[in-house]
Amino acid sequence: MDLHSNNHVVIVIDETDKREFEKRLGNDLSLTLKALSPYRETMQGVAVKSTFNWYWLVDGLQEHGYNLQLVNTAAVNQYDGLKYSGDYHDAFHLAHLMRPGILPTEYIYPKAQRAIRDLLRRRLSLVRSASAQLISVQSQIWRSAGIRIKSETLRKPDFKTALLNGYTPQAVNAGLTVYAVIQREINALEQSAYQAVKLTKDFEILQTIRGVGKILGLTIMLEAGDIHRFTSAGNFAS
Repeated sequence: MDLHSNNHVVIVIDETDKREFEKRLGNDLSLTLKALSPYRETMQGVAVKSTFNWYWLVDGLQEHGYNLQLVNTAAVNQYDGLKYSGDYHDAFHLAHLMRPGILPTEYIYPKAQRAIRDLLRRRLSLVRSASAQLISVQSQIWRSAGIRIKSETLRKPDFKTALLNGYTPQAVNAGLTVYAVIQREINALEQSAYQAVKLTKDFEILQTIRGVGKILGLTIMLEAGDIHRFTSAGNFAS
């Protein structure tokens, strides 16, 4: 299956690479299940190629008993010389590589903890946004008044803009207000993550690393998943 933002191309082949079925479907799981139903008893596996929106399709098919493989899109490019361009050719090529077992695949992160991992990814995005607001305010004060104020001072609720004039205080307060709103959301996401995840022995080990606190340790633990899926430290580092 070659999955796109609003449709996916499905191609079913037999053991001789003969095409048994090919069709472009809308992104509706019921359509996919209906298309695959005639081949369900003999189908050996399903390969899905996607860049960002694979959760619903992979989860849905797994829940209905299909053997799923998530394609490593970057790695499959090494076989460019074997394929033509176009969605139907791409989908056929995935099945062609899967049949002899040479299809490059990715780890399908367990659904149960995937949402919490993505929640912490959202937190990281908000942390960057909050930092950008503070840096912008800090630069504006420095530029306008020649005073460099530490971010720690800017974060205090009682910070005053009395040294500034004109419209600069309004601009500074706007930035600090946005920062405060983002920070509240960050705190809420962190609390949800702490409540949702059962902290394991791996988490305790992570916190023995200098500079790794509770939230960073939790982030690393969720991004890594089952550490045993890495055959060596080098594989994990990569």
